[in-house]
Amino acid sequence: MIALDASALLALLYGERGHDRVAAAAEDACISAVNLSEVLGRFARDGHDPLVVLEQIESTALEIVPFGTEQAALAAALVPATAPHGLSLGDRACLSLAAARGIAALTADRTWARLDVGVDVRLIR
Repeated sequence: MIALDASALLALLYGERGHDRVAAAAEDACISAVNLSEVLGRFARDGHDPLVVLEQIESTALEIVPFGTEQAALAAALVPATAPHGLSLGDRACLSLAAARGIAALTADRTWARLDVGVDVRLIR
């Protein structure tokens, strides 16, 4: 199992560089609902109906994980270590999901490689 960042899922869905690495992991992957919202927002911005995109994503094996109070606290605890690197709530949502489950996080964001937050970060490019 691996936690996908929004950047990784977007790379897969848009066929961007690194999409093959995401495709190889997608059958055993999860994503935070926060990161899913980022992905759907990108499609909405590009003129697509986010509900149609959501239906397509839900028809795959990708596990969508709700962002509850425990996830919120874990993401908040990452602020001191991640703020100097400019990470967003979405970034911390992915990292906290990976930390909570003891799994790696897959992202296109190279900044994550410099983090020391106890999560195995894997870059797609």
